[in-house]
Amino acid sequence: MANKKVFRNASSQNPLPIELPEPTFDGGKTVMEALRQRKTIREIRDKRLPLQVLSNLFWAACGVNRKKVAIGLCGRTAASASNSQEIDLYVIMKQGAFFYDAVRHTLIPVLAEDLSSVALGEGQPDIGAYAPVRIIYVADIDKLANTAGFQEPGLRDPEIQKSYYFVDTGLIAGNVYLFAASYGLAAWFHNCDRAALAKRLKLRTDQRVLFGQTVGYPLKK
Repeated sequence: MANKKVFRNASSQNPLPIELPEPTFDGGKTVMEALRQRKTIREIRDKRLPLQVLSNLFWAACGVNRKKVAIGLCGRTAASASNSQEIDLYVIMKQGAFFYDAVRHTLIPVLAEDLSSVALGEGQPDIGAYAPVRIIYVADIDKLANTAGFQEPGLRDPEIQKSYYFVDTGLIAGNVYLFAASYGLAAWFHNCDRAALAKRLKLRTDQRVLFGQTVGYPLKK
């Protein structure tokens, strides 16, 4: 179950949870073809992604693909240090901000406000400003330091923690890029306004906003 501390700022004014349908596995390109076509595309349309595409996207990013593993929690599509699963996905859409609960495969409402401009950050080109989905990668240091998996000493060292959560973010972002290439979507990994997002999402002091990744339909075929 997701860490309930994440949702301390929830209110009755938030949008409803979005229960995602089961992911489907019968579409898209092969892995090799997706690798061949993988690229950053910043020019993104404002067209919404269908619910099934959202489901497949977030499952591909870091969804549950095994109920039982040797250590710790259930298995995910992206590896993490000692299976700590310390990288949380916050999802910014026009109807609000959500937290991706991978175990329940549900988008949990966090804030009824469109934070797209904050998620893009200052100095970023506005060519993808109206994209339908922005993923915000947030490291939960408490999960990393107190994982149920193998308690490697470095998991409590702040400098070593950085190397782990940056690598783990890259693994998830790579999955998103491959999914986008496989399904004809555009994806763009970028910086964001970390301080503003942490404040607006009311994150804890042991949570770190890292990067953003925007996904949608390409402006040009």
